[in-house]
Amino acid sequence: MQHSQHGMEDVRLHALPIGQWATVRRVLPAPDGTDDALMLRLLEIGFVPGEPVRIMASAGLRRDPLAVRVGHTSFALRRHEADRICVTPGVADAH
Repeated sequence: MQHSQHGMEDVRLHALPIGQWATVRRVLPAPDGTDDALMLRLLEIGFVPGEPVRIMASAGLRRDPLAVRVGHTSFALRRHEADRICVTPGVADAH
Protein backbone atom coordinates (compact mmCIF):
# COMPACT_ATOMS: atom_id res chain seq x y z
CA MET A 1 0.00 0.00 0.00
CA GLN A 2 1.10 3.54 -0.62
CA HIS A 3 0.79 6.49 1.70
CA SER A 4 -1.16 9.51 0.51
CA GLN A 5 -0.11 13.11 1.05
CA HIS A 6 -2.21 13.09 4.26
CA GLY A 7 -0.21 10.20 5.75
CA MET A 8 -3.05 7.67 5.42
CA GLU A 9 -2.66 4.47 3.45
CA ASP A 10 -4.34 4.20 0.07
CA VAL A 11 -6.59 1.17 -0.37
CA ARG A 12 -8.52 -0.31 -3.26
CA LEU A 13 -12.11 0.90 -3.43
CA HIS A 14 -13.58 -2.61 -3.05
CA ALA A 15 -11.92 -2.88 0.40
CA LEU A 16 -13.56 0.29 1.75
CA PRO A 17 -16.20 -0.37 4.45
CA ILE A 18 -19.78 0.27 3.34
CA GLY A 19 -20.81 3.85 4.07
CA GLN A 20 -17.33 5.25 4.74
CA TRP A 21 -16.39 8.28 2.65
CA ALA A 22 -12.98 8.39 0.99
CA THR A 23 -11.18 10.36 -1.69
CA VAL A 24 -10.18 8.99 -5.08
CA ARG A 25 -6.39 9.08 -5.46
CA ARG A 26 -5.91 7.39 -8.85
CA VAL A 27 -7.21 4.78 -11.27
CA LEU A 28 -4.68 2.03 -11.93
CA PRO A 29 -3.79 1.01 -15.49
CA ALA A 30 -4.28 -2.54 -16.73
CA PRO A 31 -1.73 -4.84 -15.07
CA ASP A 32 -0.65 -6.27 -18.42
CA GLY A 33 -0.01 -2.82 -19.94
CA THR A 34 -2.52 -3.24 -22.77
CA ASP A 35 -4.75 -0.50 -24.15
CA ASP A 36 -7.02 0.28 -21.24
CA ALA A 37 -10.67 1.00 -22.05
CA LEU A 38 -11.71 0.27 -18.43
CA MET A 39 -9.33 2.88 -17.01
CA LEU A 40 -10.64 5.47 -19.48
CA ARG A 41 -14.27 4.59 -18.69
CA LEU A 42 -13.71 4.89 -14.92
CA LEU A 43 -12.09 8.30 -15.38
CA GLU A 44 -14.88 9.47 -17.71
CA ILE A 45 -17.65 8.55 -15.25
CA GLY A 46 -16.01 10.52 -12.45
CA PHE A 47 -13.36 8.47 -10.65
CA VAL A 48 -10.83 11.29 -10.84
CA PRO A 49 -8.29 12.31 -8.19
CA GLY A 50 -9.83 14.35 -5.38
CA GLU A 51 -13.43 13.19 -5.92
CA PRO A 52 -15.34 11.95 -2.83
CA VAL A 53 -16.47 8.33 -3.05
CA ARG A 54 -18.19 5.70 -0.90
CA ILE A 55 -19.66 2.22 -1.23
CA MET A 56 -23.37 2.47 -0.53
CA ALA A 57 -24.20 -1.24 -0.67
CA SER A 58 -22.92 -4.59 -1.90
CA ALA A 59 -24.40 -7.90 -2.94
CA GLY A 60 -23.58 -11.26 -1.46
CA LEU A 61 -20.61 -12.42 0.54
CA ARG A 62 -18.18 -11.57 -2.25
CA ARG A 63 -19.41 -7.94 -2.41
CA ASP A 64 -20.04 -8.15 -6.13
CA PRO A 65 -21.45 -5.93 -7.53
CA LEU A 66 -20.99 -2.77 -5.47
CA ALA A 67 -23.28 0.27 -5.42
CA VAL A 68 -20.85 3.19 -5.40
CA ARG A 69 -21.41 6.93 -5.09
CA VAL A 70 -18.77 9.18 -6.63
CA GLY A 71 -19.44 12.88 -6.31
CA HIS A 72 -23.22 13.24 -6.76
CA THR A 73 -23.71 10.18 -8.99
CA SER A 74 -24.26 6.50 -8.18
CA PHE A 75 -22.99 3.55 -10.20
CA ALA A 76 -22.90 -0.22 -9.98
CA LEU A 77 -19.35 -1.53 -10.26
CA ARG A 78 -18.07 -5.07 -10.43
CA ARG A 79 -15.47 -5.92 -7.81
CA HIS A 80 -12.71 -6.22 -10.44
CA GLU A 81 -13.53 -2.67 -11.61
CA ALA A 82 -13.44 -1.29 -8.06
CA ASP A 83 -10.08 -3.03 -7.58
CA ARG A 84 -8.59 -0.58 -10.10
CA ILE A 85 -9.53 2.51 -8.03
CA CYS A 86 -7.20 3.62 -5.21
CA VAL A 87 -8.72 5.76 -2.47
CA THR A 88 -7.69 7.30 0.83
CA PRO A 89 -10.27 6.39 3.49
CA GLY A 90 -11.81 8.96 5.77
CA VAL A 91 -10.61 12.08 3.98
CA ALA A 92 -14.06 13.10 2.72
CA ASP A 93 -16.09 12.13 5.81
CA ALA A 94 -17.61 15.61 6.01
CA HIS A 95 -19.61 15.09 2.79
